[in-house]
Amino acid sequence: MPAGPVDDVTAARELLAAPELPEGIEYSDLDEEARRELRTLPKDLAERIGRHLVAAGGLIDEDPEAALEHARYAKAKASRVPIVREAAGLAAYHAGHWAEALTELRAVRRMSRTDMHVPIIADAERAIGRPERALDLAREVDPTTLPKAVAVELQIVAAGARRDLGQLDAAVVALQGPDLDAAASQPWGARLSYAYADNLAAAGRTEEALRWFMKAADADAEDETDAAERAAELGELLDDADAGKDTPAVGGDTADSDVTDKSPEEAGGRGDTLDG
Repeated sequence: MPAGPVDDVTAARELLAAPELPEGIEYSDLDEEARRELRTLPKDLAERIGRHLVAAGGLIDEDPEAALEHARYAKAKASRVPIVREAAGLAAYHAGHWAEALTELRAVRRMSRTDMHVPIIADAERAIGRPERALDLAREVDPTTLPKAVAVELQIVAAGARRDLGQLDAAVVALQGPDLDAAASQPWGARLSYAYADNLAAAGRTEEALRWFMKAADADAEDETDAAERAAELGELLDDADAGKDTPAVGGDTADSDVTDKSPEEAGGRGDTLDG
């Protein structure tokens, strides 16, 4: 039949156009929920797309650009499947392609009617310079409808948006409450404690920031943050400041003394680098 060879040629071209799969990738590695969504596709196509989704998920942390290649390929073949658009959006976000991430994750939100990705959407809005839109998104969502870890992440992003707007005290206040009080015993506790410490540091409340970075380090069993390093840096900064206070003046009170008091900036200054 004439259709057969044409189909074979088309399939061969598609395989050549696809990014190379890492060794050991199997369709069966895809979780059951994702495979259920792919059942709307022909079996061969579903399995091919599924393998690229597995590759994207495995590469997203170590090589997000490569993950995005696999996710884009999957989207080109199955753009109406929510799990495919989700993979493309998450890979784009991790690779720093903010506008693409927004497009894909907004599509997932429309298709699946879920707010699970609103924290990432809001953070991408921050990344392209729209903190006000990030705050609007945070207000749109009822946090009680989200899993606690997702709700906490949205709280962190909203505080970061306040900080982007120069509202440093408001960023600190936005993270206070029962969740912060319970952070030490929760799986999301390290993230929340770290964000609170970081905003305290940005607001110039260095001693409080040090305490909360130490709490974040204690809660961070998986070493997901650099809380311990940030605590050490602030500890050294405070020690230097105390040493400067205790150092006796050289040369007495004469007007000709060459030694003057150093400004805080000359003594080391504050180093706040994380965006919420």
